[in-house]
Amino acid sequence: MSSPQTQQASNPEFDALFNGTLFSLLTWQQLDEFWQRLDPAGGWYLYAVGEPRPLEAADAEHVVAFIRAIDALLRREHHEDYCGIVYTDDLERPRLIKIYDPNHLGTSCGSSPSRILPGWVMSRMPPSDLTPVHVVPQSRRRWWQGFLDLIRGGSPR
Repeated sequence: MSSPQTQQASNPEFDALFNGTLFSLLTWQQLDEFWQRLDPAGGWYLYAVGEPRPLEAADAEHVVAFIRAIDALLRREHHEDYCGIVYTDDLERPRLIKIYDPNHLGTSCGSSPSRILPGWVMSRMPPSDLTPVHVVPQSRRRWWQGFLDLIRGGSPR
């Protein structure tokens, strides 16, 4: 996972999936089953929106660490008895996963004048640059930096 941005900032394949029809993982059980079906060695790009986009796919070990970390964050901070904030293009063979930040969901009816971007994206293709219209909270930047420090400094637990 590298951070310097030297490649194309837009990927039409990514954009089509990102802006296309997605399916919600409504229940925590559906999310558990989804994570289990996911191939961590599938060439996943891990992207914290508002941070530099990744130019390389993460290895399987880091994808597993990310799934554990993001799942724990969602369960800790999404104070609902349902999930409903993780979306994918395909429930069986996903190529794109949007994970919304439980602390920045916007309006549920979609009537907001600005589009709410997910907090994190997993994709099997290089992502396009995504620039949020809101300021990403420092707590989220620290969370992401802590995750990156973990994967740079040693083996995930």
